[in-house]
Amino acid sequence: MTKEQELANQIQGMVGGKENIRTATHCMTRLRLTIIDESKVDVSALKNLKGVLGVVEGSEQLQIILGPGVVGRVAAEVTTLTGGQLEEVKDLKSQIKEKNRTPVKMFLGKLAAIFVPLIPAIVGSGMVAGLTNIAIQSGANPQGNFITILNVIGWGFFSYLGIFVGINTAKEFSGTPAIGGLAGILIINPAIATITINGMPLVPGRGGLFGVILVAWFMTMVEKQVRRVVPNALDIVITPLVTLLIGGFACFYVLQPIGGVLSDGIINLFKNLLDMGGAVIGFILAGTFLPVVMTGLHQGLVPVHMEFLNIQQANPLMPILAMAGAGQVGATAAVYLKTKNNKLKEIIKGALPVGILGIGEPLIFGVTLPLGRPFITACIGAGFGGAFQAAMHVNSIALGLSGLPLAFLIKPGHITYYLMGILIAYVAGFIITWLVGFEDLQEEDYEQQGKGGI
Repeated sequence: MTKEQELANQIQGMVGGKENIRTATHCMTRLRLTIIDESKVDVSALKNLKGVLGVVEGSEQLQIILGPGVVGRVAAEVTTLTGGQLEEVKDLKSQIKEKNRTPVKMFLGKLAAIFVPLIPAIVGSGMVAGLTNIAIQSGANPQGNFITILNVIGWGFFSYLGIFVGINTAKEFSGTPAIGGLAGILIINPAIATITINGMPLVPGRGGLFGVILVAWFMTMVEKQVRRVVPNALDIVITPLVTLLIGGFACFYVLQPIGGVLSDGIINLFKNLLDMGGAVIGFILAGTFLPVVMTGLHQGLVPVHMEFLNIQQANPLMPILAMAGAGQVGATAAVYLKTKNNKLKEIIKGALPVGILGIGEPLIFGVTLPLGRPFITACIGAGFGGAFQAAMHVNSIALGLSGLPLAFLIKPGHITYYLMGILIAYVAGFIITWLVGFEDLQEEDYEQQGKGGI
């Protein structure tokens, strides 16, 4: 039995067995389980399980932090243990404790579930787009065959992202995935530019991903209502026909305009805050982002990032928030040099490189959060980097990993400023952590604090 198989077997046992897992997905570092009966989950045992860096409860998901690389293999083993039918397991017990879920948690949970499965494709496509940008800056012919192929590879996913978002939205609201994909097509189809409503031509892509989610949700609601009254023999014909007709007209006359207002409002809010507050807002955004990552709610910002790119073709938010990880890298470096705890040093050796590459959960749950004060000093260090990014008006041109890899996705002319901002966050996080210090726990005390106290 491999390490991943053993870990997957232990995890499924501690969450109440395979029959207690409704769905399972994973992102870069976290195994995300939707649990049927939360009372059967032994959270304390999970936190103390070797190989588990931390556990986050909330947003309708149990998130088990395993780290990059490992999480994909363990998720595959969990799928094998449950018979490869994780997405199909349904039970009336899934409604248990629903009354304890706040609307905000439920909304963010749905939003995360829509976008988390898309993250590998988003990151891969974003990095190809970044490499294309570097190749052009290095002298490659923008009209040449090589760059054209890279553009198709890198930007193709983003061109049709609305369809994937529609499919996942329909899944989350128990609708037909293909109907959700149609919602994405209704929004992004270039042909709608020929339609005029109230004297105004429709704009392909208007409303962006928020519009797609709104239309896909509406169509799943229509589909459910139609299916209730249509005879089974006619369901395959009548239900999708009526759903698409009602959803299509509702999209163009009502939902796309609402999505457009919502999309523009969110982008203008962030833009105006940055325009008015500049470095101060940059400090606040970067300094408070680590707690957001810690809870897993950062996935809810994916549509915001995409709307910046959709509307402005540039995103000022991503470089600022990326400083959260940089501040933590600096704080962790200070911890490494000051600690006498060999176990902690070994954890840092494994977690620091991936932290530099923009994956921060191993550092959060393995180093800074268990120690307490370094988590706070990392946030402060991140704030200084975020303030610099905001003051220099640094923008990214695609969505991908943060940390050093984000430099490939920074708008031409801004790359030096971005790297300077990372250096500022590194240094600030290091100096503040060094000066403030921390309680250097013994190895056994650190293990108990790090696992049981998260």
